[in-house]
Amino acid sequence: MKLASEILELICEGLGLEAGYFGGKLSENSMLSVNRYPPCPDPTLTLGLPKHCDPNLITILLQGDVCGLQVFKHGEWIGVGPVPDAFVVNIGYQLQIISNDKLKGAEHRAVTNSKVARTSAAFFVSPSRDCIVEPASALIKADNRPLYRAFEFTEFFSNYMSEKGKCEVVLEPFKLRA
Repeated sequence: MKLASEILELICEGLGLEAGYFGGKLSENSMLSVNRYPPCPDPTLTLGLPKHCDPNLITILLQGDVCGLQVFKHGEWIGVGPVPDAFVVNIGYQLQIISNDKLKGAEHRAVTNSKVARTSAAFFVSPSRDCIVEPASALIKADNRPLYRAFEFTEFFSNYMSEKGKCEVVLEPFKLRA
């Protein structure tokens, strides 16, 4: 959690938000998920995890030493090679909303390997269930209207689960129309 707090402070600085903006209810919940992906003789037959963006604020991933993480960029899947002693930080939907789309959720998936098992550990940082999430007022100006309405995180998470995390539709109920 200390690493997550430091990363969120750097994001505050980068966005021009006051120090500590992501403290309190915005980063109150955390969860660690360890995933094991056994070798699959034909990786084209199964995915480790289907494409999705994370519903939380940020995810800190220790991906191990076997390639398996892929991100979707410019219409293609790109493998994210493991870097020894390093973490991957994924932007989640909540940070995309708070930044008013200055930062985008990372569309990603996990793939299997034909010869080697893979283990990864993901640390998710999320708002509390009753936390109100909305674009940061410091980022809203006359030429940069809010793109999302305010909502409780529990409402977002319920929608995310009912839509099975489908990137194409999960943000729609929260978008403001021009």
